[in-house]
Amino acid sequence: MPLTDVAIRNAKPRPKPYKLGDSLGLFLLVQPAGGKLWRLKYRVDGKEKKLSIGSYPEVGLAEARRRRDDARELLSSGKDPSREKKRKKVQAQIQAETTFAAIAAEFCERRRRDGQKAWAPATATRSEYLLSLLKGSIGKLPIADIEPADVLSAVRKIEGKGKLESARRTLQLASAVFRYAVATARLSSDPTRDLRGALRAPTVTHYRAIIDPIRVGELLRAIDGYEGQPITKLAMQLAPHVFVRPGELRHAEWAEFDMDGALWTIPASKTKMRKDHLVPLSRQAIAILDDTRTLTGPDGYVFPSIRSRKRPMSDNTINAGLRRLGYATDEMTVHGFRAMASTLLNESGKWHPDAIERALAHGDSGRVRAAYHRGAHWKERVAMAQWWSDYLDQLRAGARILHPEFGKAAS
Repeated sequence: MPLTDVAIRNAKPRPKPYKLGDSLGLFLLVQPAGGKLWRLKYRVDGKEKKLSIGSYPEVGLAEARRRRDDARELLSSGKDPSREKKRKKVQAQIQAETTFAAIAAEFCERRRRDGQKAWAPATATRSEYLLSLLKGSIGKLPIADIEPADVLSAVRKIEGKGKLESARRTLQLASAVFRYAVATARLSSDPTRDLRGALRAPTVTHYRAIIDPIRVGELLRAIDGYEGQPITKLAMQLAPHVFVRPGELRHAEWAEFDMDGALWTIPASKTKMRKDHLVPLSRQAIAILDDTRTLTGPDGYVFPSIRSRKRPMSDNTINAGLRRLGYATDEMTVHGFRAMASTLLNESGKWHPDAIERALAHGDSGRVRAAYHRGAHWKERVAMAQWWSDYLDQLRAGARILHPEFGKAAS
């Protein structure tokens, strides 16, 4: 007789497991501990096999019969239900490993270790953060199931908060993840390839910088009078002399400096162009570094966090110092020291433009030009570094530089 719900509910455990048969091979196995398990008995190639299809009451009688019928359909088409169940389990596991979030994490880890093309630490942190904004929308979806509309909806949520640049960059990173999935044979094509122009373009803003010589002098004097953290003051004092990228300054380590040789070698792993960047040090820069060494040397970060010497100074520390001195975000930023140096060095007329570009660690657009200029202008850069620091001293002293290219000045 086929089973009924009442008979199943009333089935009591016994000292040994026992079966309650239904029909067409379906039966309920009642365990001594009280558990009730659905099983299907069937034959493949003359061999008797059993298929587990759930437990009662999670799987009711009607659902158990439906699963039995599905298994029998597989049998009629020449497939073993047990083997198909294992195959689906493996497929589900593979699918779980190929979600957007899983592949994004794999992509980020690879970019962190990608030799000369590896992301700088700050870039890696920023990129991983932006991709994390997609976790709630497409992160758990199998990457092969994601449609262009899914991605567009996800990045428009970011755009809707007014973060236009973050939305644009997140879409670019998502596209990079999809292309990585294509390259690793887990996706046929990038679903974002037709989404160009779908987001509002952010307004391009340049880093704010003070480039008027008189105001530069005022800024330098203000920095000298800074009354906040001594390490922050020293970082602000060094920044205009070396005009490296803010991340390179914050992550500077004492092992990178050759004081006797007046040289700072920023390793490729910390530079935007993924090449070692050599920075000649003026006498003034060395003096500032000597003062800094008494506070943070001789090992580790030159400008460590005030909370832990194992971490570098926060990326907002110097900007916060400038704000404390009264310089607004639309007036001066830490990145602005680079624009300051670039503008005034070029306006001086004393230095070859390529030497200035080398000092700023800008890359060459052509491979031949890049190879030719790799070691060029070094002597000029050394002279330029000292001239620049001397020039900053003149501005700090209050000189009105009329024609710096001829060294003429009037107070």
